[in-house]
Amino acid sequence: MVLASIILILAAPAALASPLQRRLNNGVGVTPAMGWNNYNAGISPTAANALAAANAFVSLGLDKLGYKYINMDDGWSASARDSSGNLVADPNKFPSGVKSVADQIHALGLKFGLYGDSGTATCSGFPGSQGYETKDAAILASWGVDYWKYDNCNTPSGYSQPRYNTMRDALAATGRPILYSLCQWGLDAVYTWGNQTGNSWRVGGDITNNWSSVASIAASNAPIAAYAAPGGFNDFDMMEIGNGALTAAEERAHFGIWAISKSPLLLGCDLTKISATSLATIKNAGVIAINQDALGKAASLFQPSGAAAPQNNVLYPYWAGPLSGGDWVIGLVAANGAATLSASFADVPGLGAGTYSWTELYTGATGSGTGVSATLTSHDMAIFRVKAGKTGTTTTAKTTTTTTKATTTPVTTTRSVTTTTPVTTTRTTTTSSKTTTTSSKTSTTTSKTTTTTSQPASTGVASQWQQCGGIGYTGPTQCASPFTCTVQNPYYSQCL
Repeated sequence: MVLASIILILAAPAALASPLQRRLNNGVGVTPAMGWNNYNAGISPTAANALAAANAFVSLGLDKLGYKYINMDDGWSASARDSSGNLVADPNKFPSGVKSVADQIHALGLKFGLYGDSGTATCSGFPGSQGYETKDAAILASWGVDYWKYDNCNTPSGYSQPRYNTMRDALAATGRPILYSLCQWGLDAVYTWGNQTGNSWRVGGDITNNWSSVASIAASNAPIAAYAAPGGFNDFDMMEIGNGALTAAEERAHFGIWAISKSPLLLGCDLTKISATSLATIKNAGVIAINQDALGKAASLFQPSGAAAPQNNVLYPYWAGPLSGGDWVIGLVAANGAATLSASFADVPGLGAGTYSWTELYTGATGSGTGVSATLTSHDMAIFRVKAGKTGTTTTAKTTTTTTKATTTPVTTTRSVTTTTPVTTTRTTTTSSKTTTTSSKTSTTTSKTTTTTSQPASTGVASQWQQCGGIGYTGPTQCASPFTCTVQNPYYSQCL
């Protein structure tokens, strides 16, 4: 059965408890990183843009919610090292040098990050750190860098962990706490050793600005949820919220899945142009609290009674995970169109049957019952924080209290909650409601597939470094000459 296969995968870390306990202990990254990176929005990695983002963090109140890293991606450095072999910033992009920018960002109470590569050159052709790890780590520390994203282009063949460990040790030797982000594209089962090497590890190729990419990343990485823990997290990539291609519903699901999966929350839009709707999503304190919860356990899939089983690499509607203090998070995702989704607490492994109170974090709706339900538009998500304490008598019946996702026209909704005591309680709440068409999801899949071919691709040609194949990928599969589509893992092929 598919569900059995997935449960076995999620249980794997129990058998690997010893290596998973040997985590990198550099004092940072205890909870997932929160910040911003210039890459997704196509913003040039310059001092001016770094400072603009930092000032936006403060003016928009993002710093008060935990967003703190201002990260510059590929292209910040000069095209060659100096005569002593040191990395140097491009003087046109950083006219006063890196340290000056880091100091100004630190003065705002924020942190500053840079990008490097474990090969001979970065993905854009700037100097890589292969053979220069000690020298590069030392200069990063001297500049006051707090975050180091370490890519995987132009590298030698062979197992990648030793290369990443070399930089880990070089960073540690500086004595400066630097969050170490492995951008290793999910190769070599990095989720099984990334916790010993870095604070986060990319689990696949680059995200693209469309729902298909968001859904594919979420679906393909759900089975490795159990590898996340304080100090080391699966990195789903920088977010596309605010970049214009996703609907408001899709942005909520994007943010919500990343948050409950304990992925780093790295914004990737132009913060000076972000819409009020997108800003409200990324400033949702309740959802952020789930991501930053001290327990550090990622939500995983569960199958409600009567629901279709999960399928490999297909976004599943039902997610749940434990939180510190005994609370739980339950996420419901309308993956395939408008839907009313329901789940009994009895179906959530580890939570169990009972009457519990809950809060839906996007609408603020509250209630109690033996389960939760939400009516959602296509690709939307509801996230429930379920309180540990029971509020009534336990029951084996599948009953739910319903909240509907927000809207423009106020409506009154009434739902009945039935307990084992023959009393009916009616809760009346005034909320907003989206107009939706309820649909049901069906599936006949009963076996786990291991096919690694790409989905039908769109027309076009991919450029150097761009994705060109992988499970769930729907973009171009042909590379511009003279590059070749090279398989990196079942989920990611790249033009090299």
